[in-house]
Amino acid sequence: MKTQKIIYWIATGLLTVLMLFSASMYFFKHEMIKEAFTSFGYPTYIIYPLAVAKLLGLGVIASNKGGALKEWAYAGFFFDFVLAFFAHYMISDGQQSLAVVGLVVLLASYFLGKKVRP
Repeated sequence: MKTQKIIYWIATGLLTVLMLFSASMYFFKHEMIKEAFTSFGYPTYIIYPLAVAKLLGLGVIASNKGGALKEWAYAGFFFDFVLAFFAHYMISDGQQSLAVVGLVVLLASYFLGKKVRP
């Protein structure tokens, strides 16, 4: 059980680092992200709301209070990673591997969090 708890915290920490990096890119490298969203065919007005949603989701997950809000945060990250994978895959830019890593870390954090109840 202790090993699972350690893996949970490592996965949750990696998820946090990944999402903080992503949100910071949205805020501080806005022009670069804007070009990427345009190449995906996404509207650029969702960049800032998506960054804020990522930060709020991290806050909910880090609070360690169970419930529906935490489930929604994990679900939001799940859809974010799946859509990021397919967006990169469809334009063939070879950047989809980070989305796969994020999805694996997310699933490890979610399922181990259910098992060990941190």
